Amino acid sequence: RLLSDYKSKNNVQDSYKILDLEEGCSLDDVRNSYHSLAKKYHPDSSSGVADSKTFIRVEEAYRVVLSDLAAKQKSDAGEEEEDQFKSKSLQHRHYLSFEGVGIGTPSQREKQYMQFRVDRATEQVLEYRQQRLESRYAGSDLSRAKDVRESKKVKITQAVERLVEDLIQESMAKGDFDNLSGKGKPLQKFSDSPHIDPMTHNLNRILIDNGYQPEWILLQKEIRETIERLRKSIVASRRKLGEPMTLSEQKQWGRICEQFAEDIRKLNKRVDNFNLVVPILSRQMVHFSTDKEIRRARKTYEAVVEKGSGSDMKENEGKEGQ
Repeated sequence: RLLSDYKSKNNVQDSYKILDLEEGCSLDDVRNSYHSLAKKYHPDSSSGVADSKTFIRVEEAYRVVLSDLAAKQKSDAGEEEEDQFKSKSLQHRHYLSFEGVGIGTPSQREKQYMQFRVDRATEQVLEYRQQRLESRYAGSDLSRAKDVRESKKVKITQAVERLVEDLIQESMAKGDFDNLSGKGKPLQKFSDSPHIDPMTHNLNRILIDNGYQPEWILLQKEIRETIERLRKSIVASRRKLGEPMTLSEQKQWGRICEQFAEDIRKLNKRVDNFNLVVPILSRQMVHFSTDKEIRRARKTYEAVVEKGSGSDMKENEGKEGQ
């Protein structure tokens, strides 16, 4: 559109005041004043008074003044002089949209800006989770919190597959697989899994057949073995105290329960580590409850006592019959 058709909220007198100019000035004065103010208030400048709102006001004033000069010179100049006052995209205008992100056409910059917003939101979520984990694992567990922060750097599981594929291709190019007995032969077909894609399933099967186990499988096995060991240990400790317990034995049982609670707390931290690396959401584990485990140990102990009493009664009946 022509500058003479441009409509702004600023009137002509206010526009001259914003540009620090007086009516009747030349076109060069208007341009020089605009460039100096643009450098001063542009958001991307290093000026201490940079402000986007003020820059927009300067830009609007610049357009109004140009439109006023064009209207005054239109009667004397003619069509050739009027062409130099036609609207053009200002040098810094496109940086005000999409937060200055992207290059290319407006539609291309819009797509790049949407991707930028997605990446920024993802980073903010990861930073928030990292701060929560740092607050939970502060103090004596700094090394464990460091491992958690490192594990959070992996954003998508497909990145691991791409890394493995790149390493395989690099090794093939070096000739590391030329001495294998099965070189050139097709892979053995594995049974398909409906829950994962065939490529991931075959890759996992190859690793398992060669003695490799993922970290989350080893953690899961360790957690299960630890909880079973703790359960057997507390039941054995309760059986040693017997029934009924004296005052000293009750105090001893209280200390055993406190130690058991501490062991459960450490085990729950390993559960947190497992949940961070397990690739399937449905395979995540919940924390173990100390109270539930102690009640379970008491029930197990009572069942063992009742079973032992029943077997003793049967033995006595057998002796009396003889």
